[in-house]
Formats: sequence, C-alpha cells, structure tokens
Amino acid sequence: MVSIRTDLALEAREIYEEKEKSSEIPGVKIENKELDNCTVTKVEILDEQGSQIMNKGVGTYITLESNLMKFDDDESREEIISYLKDELVGILGTDKTKKTLVIGLGNWNITSDALGPKSVSKTLVTRHIFKNYNKDYDDDFTEVSGLSPGVMGITGLETSEVVKSIVDMIKPDRVIAIDALASRKMERVNSTIQISTAGISPGGGVGNKRKALNKEYLGVDVIAIGVPTVVDAATLTSDVLDLAIDNLMSQSVESENFYNMLNKLKEEEKYQLIKDSLDPYDKNLIVTPKDIDETIENLSIIISEGLNRSLHPGRITK
Repeated sequence: MVSIRTDLALEAREIYEEKEKSSEIPGVKIENKELDNCTVTKVEILDEQGSQIMNKGVGTYITLESNLMKFDDDESREEIISYLKDELVGILGTDKTKKTLVIGLGNWNITSDALGPKSVSKTLVTRHIFKNYNKDYDDDFTEVSGLSPGVMGITGLETSEVVKSIVDMIKPDRVIAIDALASRKMERVNSTIQISTAGISPGGGVGNKRKALNKEYLGVDVIAIGVPTVVDAATLTSDVLDLAIDNLMSQSVESENFYNMLNKLKEEEKYQLIKDSLDPYDKNLIVTPKDIDETIENLSIIISEGLNRSLHPGRITK
C-alpha cells in the first residue's frame, strides 16, 4: 500500500474518503465549524479500528485552517491567536494547579524545522519563580517550564530519552510538544495548525520519525501542536499535475480521453507514479515556500501567545 506523506488527521480522513468513496469512517467521529476567516475540524479517533484505518493514534485532533496565518500583521495574528487559545483551553482545561512542560521539537539550524524551538523561546516560563517563592498556586499564572532538546544529529541523544528523563525529574502534569509537520497539499502549508491529544513522533515533518512522545511512554498527558511547513516533491508534483490536467482538458477536445484517463488515476497511484519517477534521481525532495523565515517567525508568535494565554489566566494582552 502506498503511503502519501501527511501528519494531519484531517488529510488522513480525506485520503480514506477518496479511496473508499464514503464519508463514514468506522471508529472515527468528525465535527466541523466555521468561524470568521477560519475553519475548525475536530477528528476524534475513538478506538483501535479507527486508529488502524487512519494510521493515527487514538485521541482528538483539532485542525484550524486559515490564510490569516500567512499575514504578518497584528490584526490577523490576534484573530488566529484568539481561536487557538479557545481550542487549547478546551483541551487543557482551567485547572491552575497543573504543571506544564513545553517541548520545542526540531532543528533550530533548519528554518522549516525550527518552529518548535522558536515557539518555546517565546513561551512564558514560570517554574523558576514558583520554586524561588515556594509557591504551588497563583491566580494569574500556572507553573510552566520549557526546553528545546535539539535533534539526534546535533546532540547524539534520542529526543524521547531527553524528554523522558526531564519528565521523570520535574514531574509535570502534562507535556506540550510543538513540532513542524508535513502536509499532502501545498495550500495547507503554513496555514494550518493541528492540536492533538495523541502525542507526536519527533521529526515527522521531514520524514525522519523518532520514538513517539505519548502518554504511554512519558506517563503524563501529551498534547501536540504542529504546523505543516513542508510537502515532499512528489506531493507537490501531483498537485501541479492535477492543475495541468484540468487546464489542458478545458482547452482540448481531441485528447480529452487521454486527459480523462490521467484524471481518473487514484490519488495513491498518481503519487506512486511520480515518486517512482523522482526517486532514481534522488529528486524526492522536501519543499517549503521561499518566505519560510518570516513565516516561521510569525507562526511561532501565534503558537507561543496562544499557549501563554491558555496557560496563564492573567496574561496581559494588547
């Protein structure tokens, strides 16, 4: 079976629907809501049957889609931060006594993989203050610590082992892991945020998955926040081919049967055909937009501020 690279539960659902021609997925519950300039999709994988079909862990996956994430202005940012904060509060709850460890996954030397470290650097950490003043509770803030453990190529250490050792030492009530993801559609790159209660596999966005960070391994709740920052070259080529076929069909009658044949290829068949063509030449590359530096900076502000407001009730906003 061909596996189209995607870390989004929303897209896993779409792949199933395209293949099975059905919107009903056993063991999966789906809800949608439309907000101003933003679409929110909630995918709940309820059991092992749903998990196997979706190739995702059992849990809740909330996806926010909005082109406002691509706009570097205060008004657009503020709208998305507000939506993100509301969804995070729905998952994290309002218990002010819970201790949180925020982990920024990824390689800070590679821009498209630096979302986690950049977000953590902007997150308001308070554990040291709680310890210095011997406090267990505060009306305005909760106890938050943060770390960017790097990647194995830099540290020589498994990220999961680093996080596990810290969790065992400081004993947080939950871990929030932030990472770059991969999408099957270019249109969702840098314009989608996924929140998941099922944990995460570090390195997923660049196709280099490591040992998963989840409740089973860490012993505490793990909430993952990710943004697709890349697609692979085969995925991008498939999207471009679809557009080219539609354009050629609209302008040609003589070759209509040929274009119809291409158009009727199943998504996975088309992906495999392109991937096989690219792989022998080592061309199956990871692709990201040219303005990725500014975009990652903007997204890290959105994610960190959404976290700050959901974790700290007294967070002062503009």
